[in-house]
Amino acid sequence: MATSRSIVRIYLVLMVGNTLAASLIWGINTIFLLDAGLSNLEAFTANAFFTAGMVVFEVPTGVVADTAGRRYSYLLGTITLALTTLLYVLLWYLGAAFWLWAVVSMLIGLGFTFFSGAVEAWLVDALGATGYTGDMEAVFGRGQIVSGAAMLVGSVAGGIIAQASNLGVPYVLRGAVLVAMFVVAYRLMRDLGFTPRRGQSATAEVRRVLSASIRYGWRRPPVRWLMLEALFTGGVGIYVFYALQPYLLQLWGDPRAYSIAGLVAAIVAGSQMLGGLSAPRLRRRFHRRTSALLIAAAVSAATLVLVGTITNFWAVLAVIVVWGLLYAAALPIRQAYLNGMIPSAQRATILSFDSLNSSAGGVWAQPVLGRAADVWGYGPSFVVGAAISLLGLPFLALSRREHDPADRQSGAPAAAPAQPAAPPTTPASPPPTMPPAPPPGASPLDE
Repeated sequence: MATSRSIVRIYLVLMVGNTLAASLIWGINTIFLLDAGLSNLEAFTANAFFTAGMVVFEVPTGVVADTAGRRYSYLLGTITLALTTLLYVLLWYLGAAFWLWAVVSMLIGLGFTFFSGAVEAWLVDALGATGYTGDMEAVFGRGQIVSGAAMLVGSVAGGIIAQASNLGVPYVLRGAVLVAMFVVAYRLMRDLGFTPRRGQSATAEVRRVLSASIRYGWRRPPVRWLMLEALFTGGVGIYVFYALQPYLLQLWGDPRAYSIAGLVAAIVAGSQMLGGLSAPRLRRRFHRRTSALLIAAAVSAATLVLVGTITNFWAVLAVIVVWGLLYAAALPIRQAYLNGMIPSAQRATILSFDSLNSSAGGVWAQPVLGRAADVWGYGPSFVVGAAISLLGLPFLALSRREHDPADRQSGAPAAAPAQPAAPPTTPASPPPTMPPAPPPGASPLDE
């Protein structure tokens, strides 16, 4: 008999395995692409194709999770990502043309979209089914702690292994870990609090889930504003993480010190662990989750300005720690806020919609910032990234002004939250492209 405790344990195992596999290459990925002969523009455009793949495949794979099952989606993700990672090694070995990097990068995005939404939806529904009554920030925070530990090990190991052998070996090891995670998930993961709708018409199921997801996700103003905020902050976060690798090597003065490049991922990993610990405490200091999100976003942008203007290696490392802490502490709060606003039956697809917006931000932001790095250097590109991320603040404020109960809610969302009544035949409100204005007089920082 599954219990809340056993569900959390399985979730933590999945998070450790996923993060360990991914982080083996996080510290060296940009250097790997540059070593293959790509320019900064081409390297970050290849990353943009990766995020474009996530945009294209997010919703279809979210529908897979909401119809065939979250476990099934996870298993597909491990196999897809293992195979495409090995293809990356082949391209590097052959010195392949850029268009091949673009294609394989999109397929790697496909692999990640099988994970995004599915694991989180599986956790929330299973905890609701087993009677969990604690705060979701605590669970998501523990997930970040173990992920941070795995990221610390993986990123440092990846840099050391690359320096001792070559840049391709960490990618091969990543594929091996993903195959192992397929076996683990096949044995441990079961859908609870959610019944897959197998045996139905695939076209009808896609239409049904998409329609419901748009209705209960995009057409709900507080959810929509939160998703739009990700269009600006998501791409900047991806760019900064990968651009810091060559930037630190530049500040250090040795372009082949791959272990130094791995420090970026290691520092973010340590920050993630501390941020996961601090998330429940941070949440308790605010009456509303959006208060914490607004403050964290503003201060995070300020840290990017410092990273871009300070030229001392050790000072930049210290600022990166602060940047990582802010991101890690805010993420569980955002997850809990979003999950509290969406129904169980469409949870994976709506979470995939949210991830899609973050990926869409990466599609346009990464080439722009990569070009800025080619023209002005890495430092000024971080300042430009800070300006872009600030554009997301008004959308957080608009989500706050909707006063959704999830902004104050405690405990796990119900397995099947009450859904709004069906809309009338003649819409009484503007279409989603023209959202209703927020109530007058509401201050984004009240309370």
